[in-house]
Amino acid sequence: MKIEKIIIENFKCFEGPFELKLNESVNILVGNNEAGKSTILEAIHLALTGMLNGRYLKNELSQYLFNKNIEQNYIDSLKQGSPIPPPHILIELYITDDGSSEVGLLKGNGNEDKADTPGVLYLIEFDEVYQSLYSDLIQRTDEDIKTIPIEYYKTSRKSFARKEITSQSIPIKSALIDSSNNKNQSGSDVYISRIIRNNLEDKEKVDISQAHRKMKETFMGLPSVEDINKKINKEALITDKEIKISIDLATQNAWEASLMTYLDEVPFHYIGKGEQSIIKTALALSHKKSKEANVILIEEPENHLSHAKLNELLQRIIASLEGKQIVLSTHNSFVANKLGLHRLNLLHDSHITKFNDLSPSTEDFFKKLPGYDVLRLILCKKAVLVEGDCDELIFQKSYMVKNGGKLPIEDGIDVISVGTSFLRFLEVAEKIKKEIVVITDNDGNVDAIEKKYLDYLGANKKDHIGIFYEKTVHVYSGGIEDYNNNTLEPEMLRANSLKVLSEAICKKDEFTEEDELLKYMHNNKTKCALEIFNTDKTLKYPKYIEDALAAL
Repeated sequence: MKIEKIIIENFKCFEGPFELKLNESVNILVGNNEAGKSTILEAIHLALTGMLNGRYLKNELSQYLFNKNIEQNYIDSLKQGSPIPPPHILIELYITDDGSSEVGLLKGNGNEDKADTPGVLYLIEFDEVYQSLYSDLIQRTDEDIKTIPIEYYKTSRKSFARKEITSQSIPIKSALIDSSNNKNQSGSDVYISRIIRNNLEDKEKVDISQAHRKMKETFMGLPSVEDINKKINKEALITDKEIKISIDLATQNAWEASLMTYLDEVPFHYIGKGEQSIIKTALALSHKKSKEANVILIEEPENHLSHAKLNELLQRIIASLEGKQIVLSTHNSFVANKLGLHRLNLLHDSHITKFNDLSPSTEDFFKKLPGYDVLRLILCKKAVLVEGDCDELIFQKSYMVKNGGKLPIEDGIDVISVGTSFLRFLEVAEKIKKEIVVITDNDGNVDAIEKKYLDYLGANKKDHIGIFYEKTVHVYSGGIEDYNNNTLEPEMLRANSLKVLSEAICKKDEFTEEDELLKYMHNNKTKCALEIFNTDKTLKYPKYIEDALAAL
């Protein structure tokens, strides 16, 4: 059994209903900050456990859980004398119907779709018990209501069969792993304690609970503890009852709060956060209970991990997919590429774009070469694709000259070196209609360039994609063997005089022949590009670069 779909309404950044369909294995959430990635993870966990930030939400309701626009619309309606009903928060999880009796108990049409299907909903709503008090509140004229009256609210969790349910009665269990924000409970991480507890059989829970209770007998029988308790009672003059210090056994599961998790004799919360994340993920993925399908929720797994450790974690996730459903958020291209772009869900303006119909070759390319920054392309405002470091430096310099010293990234334009993989990135860009500028050498063959980019030139030109290259082929007659006279360096020389470019690169008029300067630039490509980037000399730039700038 898996979660097929989630609907979130009025929760945090989601105004009105938001819907996300999930696949059965890995689901990757990407988007800019505040897009709602973490909110989706929190919503799933809240519906399954009733917990938010490691605590039961029913005891800690806040108006800050509500979408700001929804809250403001409600307050404005009160001020205008036309009050609308107090807003609510709804989270619905639609669960696959596997025919089991556990899932059958969740089946009904008590959902937004009115579909007869299994599922769970979590609702934060106005409690009608307070209707008279609420009516009196909104009719007052001596004070303004500035927030949602959360003190009149309640939470409820029901199945789609419209019956109240508990976490124990839901056959799907979730583990939320957030290495960036540890939540400790009496010195032990609350998430790892819960994961360990969910991994134990009922008999094992009883065994550990009884063993924990025996600690009380041993502790209380120690002579030093007996002496301390006698002293406490002798000096306690405010009551006739016996006072003792002991071990907390007040609740059935007291052992959860008092036991500490250790790794190589080191308390868990003292080890590195990256190692904590790996261990928590491994424990969650190793859950073996046949009747419980785990949903593993992972917040930015790349946090605190080296490249090698991140790869290790991703390999573990990939190897553990059978029977698991994973939803993770990330800003890391390596994570997205490695787990597969077909699993990507881009959040933007409370909408979802999926990438499950990329060509198999492009999907495989990024998976096999996960170092490419595909998420930079997806998340930026506009992108300029170039072949290498030299092109990137010189384009950025030309942009700064034209825009008062500002780098492109300051205007939301990301300049990305993609090698010769322009078409792979363009395929991704097509999915989201991203504004893209491609700057490429013609390499002495304009026909080959125009054939390569046939889908983006001439009659096939797309408004959001521009391909820019030198349209003239130049034949080199100098002394550099097999030198291509149609790359960036000779184009820069053609745009400037020998003297000006030589001074910009070498800080002096060092070269007297164009052939000498071209040989130097050919052998010192990155160094020369960096000098051009840093120079205060006034330079001109090739026409195709100027045309690309004009297109942005």
